[in-house]
Amino acid sequence: MRTILSALLLGYSGIMAPGEEVPPLPDRDEGYQHVERFIKIMEEVRTRHPDADKVSYERLVNHALEGMFASLDTFSTFYHPETVQHLDFSNPEIEEQFTLPSLGISLAERDDTVYLASVREHSPASRVGLRVGDVIQQANKEDLSPLDLPAVYTALQGQAGESLALTIYRKSARRTLTVDLLHAVIKQEALPEAFFLEQYDAPKVAYARLSEFTATAARELEVALDDLEDKGLTSLILDLRGNPGGLLRVSVDLLGLFLPPNTEVVTTQGRAPDARQPALRTAERQRVERKYPIVVLLDRNSASASELVAGALQDLKRATVIGETSFGKGSVQNIERRTGGTAVRLTFATYHTPSGKTPHEIGITPDIQVEINDEDLANFERFKVRSSAPPETQAMLDKWTDPVLKAALTHLKSL
Repeated sequence: MRTILSALLLGYSGIMAPGEEVPPLPDRDEGYQHVERFIKIMEEVRTRHPDADKVSYERLVNHALEGMFASLDTFSTFYHPETVQHLDFSNPEIEEQFTLPSLGISLAERDDTVYLASVREHSPASRVGLRVGDVIQQANKEDLSPLDLPAVYTALQGQAGESLALTIYRKSARRTLTVDLLHAVIKQEALPEAFFLEQYDAPKVAYARLSEFTATAARELEVALDDLEDKGLTSLILDLRGNPGGLLRVSVDLLGLFLPPNTEVVTTQGRAPDARQPALRTAERQRVERKYPIVVLLDRNSASASELVAGALQDLKRATVIGETSFGKGSVQNIERRTGGTAVRLTFATYHTPSGKTPHEIGITPDIQVEINDEDLANFERFKVRSSAPPETQAMLDKWTDPVLKAALTHLKSL
């Protein structure tokens, strides 16, 4: 038994590169007794449980590992052999693996449920009223609730023109909905709109809404700002509500539009040597110096790169953040194959804004907090697709006052 325990405890050292060390934990001498306890309980289960098909070593160990990873944090995951076949190990952007452009949604997993992390505008999902946070339950009457993220992602895939009956649970309304979607070819702009808020008696206040941090996002915003600045822009409201994030390098490029050259904006921190990466900085040259006031809008669905941008601008006193506390995705994962056809996605570091704070599982706290109810969230989704909305939706929006945008304009007028 002692030999087996030694092999188990020492086997992990092969994962680290030679010469690399991780600071020891205070309970390092307790490993043998706890692993021995695990093995004894596993052997008891194998001896006494009546269903022999459920007590193979492979099954018991894999499920034990699944529980261990689930206990760590929201984004660490153990993948069973059945789901590993769906993963692209060459893709460094883990979140991008679970985007379904033909439906206009991206998926994420939290608290053992798979939910909509984003809903793209003018997409099949937005047209039937799906919202960020809706929990996936069924697809074409097949129960998906026991499945993990990669398996649900696979079940929802389809070709353009194929139909999908999707059943979701909406926590805010405490009800289950079934909608019919049609897979389609979707084109999404990172910056759907940028204009002056003349209708709010703010003819020189620019409003720019960024839907996600795709490869072109920083460039699209730069082009829009050039045009608005030529027309007399005096201040900017950057709306990142509902923005699920995207490419880290693009968020750094975007920060370079507003911060001095070579400014340190993002660092990573962790115990392992591979977590100690050089700080990410804005470009060494800045084409245009922008000194006007900036307000960044956030809500509970603003995540990842959105949080890093808002947090950096907030820390460096370059922008005022208004809205709700954001989602809280500020961690770094890598995904690697393991023996037995399994794989793991392990959080090994956290992202930090210039002040040293991380949004991981905390979110970015706004400078000015605004209460946003479910009706406000629904109306904001309607606002994003207002150009193609029916008359009754337009009438509804005419009666609605966006509380976050109102707070932003009030703040800018006070400067």
